[in-house]
Amino acid sequence: MAVLDIILAPDPILKTPTTPVAAVDDRVRRLMDDMLETMYAAPGIGLAAPQVGSLDRVLVCDVAGKDEEPRPLKFANPTITWRSDAVVTGQEGCLSFPDHYADVARPEAVRIAYLDETGAEQEIAAEGLLARCLQHEIDHLDGIVFTDHLSALKRSIILRKMGKLKRTRRAA
Repeated sequence: MAVLDIILAPDPILKTPTTPVAAVDDRVRRLMDDMLETMYAAPGIGLAAPQVGSLDRVLVCDVAGKDEEPRPLKFANPTITWRSDAVVTGQEGCLSFPDHYADVARPEAVRIAYLDETGAEQEIAAEGLLARCLQHEIDHLDGIVFTDHLSALKRSIILRKMGKLKRTRRAA
């Protein structure tokens, strides 16, 4: 396994919709494993393939608390099949937007159909933090970043700060 570089916004790949994987093969499993290692090292609770430069429809997450055993989840070709009518607002951050957080409204619960790391079809019902994380990461797979859910002013401020961060890192 390897820790991959996380792509920072603004970057065109973060706005590019992904392509479903044809099969969960060794290459996809290796990507999932590398993404998990990258997510844990960051640290974060979710990571989508575009954030590490891949346009495969793959995401990983683990919303276990600090004092809990890890509960890593790996998803290929995830699709939201149901959303609750109840919507909750909660603070979100993103590894591609370090140190930036904002309130985002999302359905409180979802059901997701996906292929697991063996290629088997699965479905998961999620609520709370797991539902929020999965929706956030599936947005990434569709070329949507969390700032797209914000007002134009808030989005502009964050993107301006991210541009400055990227310029500073390049100069260093």
